[in-house]
Amino acid sequence: MKIIASTGNEDIAMVYIVDLDDNRLVECVEAVQPPIPREEKWVLMVSTMCGCPVGCAMCDAGGLYRGKLSADEVFSQIDFLVKQRYPDFSIPSKQFKIQFARMGEPTLNPAVLDVLGQLQERYNAPGMMPSFSTIAPAGREEFFERLLEIKQDRYREGQFQFQFSVHTTDTKHRDEIIPVRKWGFDEMAAYGQRFYQPGDRKITLNFALAQDMPLDPEVLNNYFDPDLFLIKITPLNPTYRAKDSGLSSYIDPLGAGGDDYPIVKALRETGYQVILSIGEVEENYIGSNCGQYVQQHLQGKLGLDGGYTYEVVNL
Repeated sequence: MKIIASTGNEDIAMVYIVDLDDNRLVECVEAVQPPIPREEKWVLMVSTMCGCPVGCAMCDAGGLYRGKLSADEVFSQIDFLVKQRYPDFSIPSKQFKIQFARMGEPTLNPAVLDVLGQLQERYNAPGMMPSFSTIAPAGREEFFERLLEIKQDRYREGQFQFQFSVHTTDTKHRDEIIPVRKWGFDEMAAYGQRFYQPGDRKITLNFALAQDMPLDPEVLNNYFDPDLFLIKITPLNPTYRAKDSGLSSYIDPLGAGGDDYPIVKALRETGYQVILSIGEVEENYIGSNCGQYVQQHLQGKLGLDGGYTYEVVNL
């Protein structure tokens, strides 16, 4: 692999454009969460595919699909990011989070399971916590079974973060946002009940919530036990795809509303733990947030309000 370009701020987030070979370009990211120092929390985001066949309505990393990455190609991204900070592969961060979320739906690539099975031997990182987010595509039951086995064998007692990307409780709108066959809420809930064990982190139901997209606490409560599942609501990050799809964020990315949103109150009254996750707005300008893809910005785009303002430096 070859690093061909980068953008960002070392004190917040850096995005790297990687040429694997034959002009197969992917991206990987390292980030911190000011004012928390890297020794407390360090986050890596790596790609599992070159492009993505799903094409979610808010994600710039969809389209131009050129295949799955091998385990070695996923590891090459992690190795690069780690070596820059910790050449001996000893990572002191109390929380060292590896997210398989830059490009690609991880359940569509079996090599991700091989990576998860080898992480602990490859890096000396007591704070390691894989973070796995999925839209739950239909037909991937074998992958999900193996994932459960690996988590139970290797990542107990809160060492693994699992998230379903849901975005709305309205089935029709969910199909518009995530335009592929996927598990229904009953299947997601049943798997989550098996996945969760005492001492684990609650399973996250993530909503990158757009204006006019329903999030009904009663619908959730019909399927998802608040003792096992929590709700995370994030702003809809500025992307070209979201703009083209006519989507705008329900949550103010500047945090002006605090957590004083009616839906947050309603969910908490239903019994759910709710995380209103509003990160550094600077990450939107860098292009390091979820759903953003710097190469989309470079491919002849004219600019986007609130995102992709940092210079991309060729290396």
